[in-house]
Parts: sequence; C-alpha cells; structure tokens
Amino acid sequence: MTIDVRRAHADGLNETALSRSRDRLLDRRSFLAGSAAGIGAFGLGGCVTSDGTMVAEAAKVYGPMPDEKFPIPAVDIRKVDPKYYRRTVRYETKEAPGTIVVDPRNYYVYRIEGDGSATRYGANVGRDGFLWSGDAYVGRKSEWATWTPPKEMIRRQPEAAKYARGMPGGLDNPLGARTLHLYQNGAYTLYTIYASSDPESIGSGITSGCVGLLSQDMIHLYARTPVKTKVVVLPA
Repeated sequence: MTIDVRRAHADGLNETALSRSRDRLLDRRSFLAGSAAGIGAFGLGGCVTSDGTMVAEAAKVYGPMPDEKFPIPAVDIRKVDPKYYRRTVRYETKEAPGTIVVDPRNYYVYRIEGDGSATRYGANVGRDGFLWSGDAYVGRKSEWATWTPPKEMIRRQPEAAKYARGMPGGLDNPLGARTLHLYQNGAYTLYTIYASSDPESIGSGITSGCVGLLSQDMIHLYARTPVKTKVVVLPA
C-alpha cells in the first residue's frame, strides 16, 4: 500500500512535541543527580515486575548515556509499562533478518533476528487519522538531526516560527538522538522512526504518522540498521 505523504508533515511528529521539549533541557548537575537517584531507586536485586522483567535490569538498559554528544539522562522507568521494555521474543515471520516490523495496533517495533526471534521495542505511533500501513525502507540515517517544522504547523502553532530555518540537534529537538528516515520508490515519505525522550508517550498514539522509541532503544536499533533496510508497517 502506498503511504499518503500528504498527511505527514515535517517528519510527522505530533504537534505537542514542541511544547513538551521545553521541559527536557537538563544541566549536567541535575542530569547526574537524577541519574544516580533513578538507578538507586530501582537497583533492588530481588525486585521483579509482574511480567517477570527485573526492574534492576530495566534500570540498567535505560540508564544514562553520558558519552553522547548531548548526554542522555536515565529513563524514569516508573513511567513505562514493563510490557514495553526492550526484550527478545519469539516472532514467526517470512521477513528476512534485519527487517523492521512496526505493529501500531500493539505499540511495538520488531527487529527480525532470524530463527523465529526478534528484538521487540515499545513505541509511540500515529494518532487517529494519521495511521498508515505499507512497505518502506530506510533511505538515510541521522544522528542528532536538525528538525524543521512545516508551514502547516507554523500556521497552527506560531511559536514554532522561530525554528522555520531548523532547530539544531539536542535534547529538546523532537527528532532526538537518532532518526531513521523512511523512503518509498526513491522518495522521502516524511515519516521517520525517531528517538523520544518522553517515556509517558510509549504505548500511545500521539504523532502524525512517525514512530518513536525511547532514546536508549532507538540508539540500539539504529546501530543495527543499515541504509536500505526494509520496514514493514502493519495495519492498525
């Protein structure tokens, strides 16, 4: 099925991303203090979530990434349903290893590993009216990409006009640390798989068609995804 690119705008991000980003900038002191507190709170060796995922392990997976160009703070995993934690699962498919499968109905992204298994990530997806399905591929990849709001968004949100020439990469940038840009037949669809710094968005439909993973998950997927990788978006 062909993606309706007219319904996407400027990497398809939800219009709330701009306002949410204002609260995400952290100075190094608060970043380090918050990270230590978060890990300490969840570093209980015997604490296990109801679905068997160890909270201490999740705190490690979603811990701070201080060596990034813009240091990424730890995820507050209390704000993420444990079923959306990254894990390896059984997944039967005819798709080749390396293929990315997006399941918007269940808010998951899978990377096919072969032998009937996949790495599964929790995701946010398009809101009502912006869901789409079909095949695409990764046409290019970006680290800490510049984000430019479309004219349509600027008309709806005049405060975005200051970024008409582009918002530089950073923690407050809606595209986040890593972006996979999706193409069809040589043309950019305007849809992306991007890094979200909003843990409360995982498991919800909030975007204009793009798919967001927690920053730590997106960096994990990005490193394993070359350009030309096939992406399959299932019907919602």
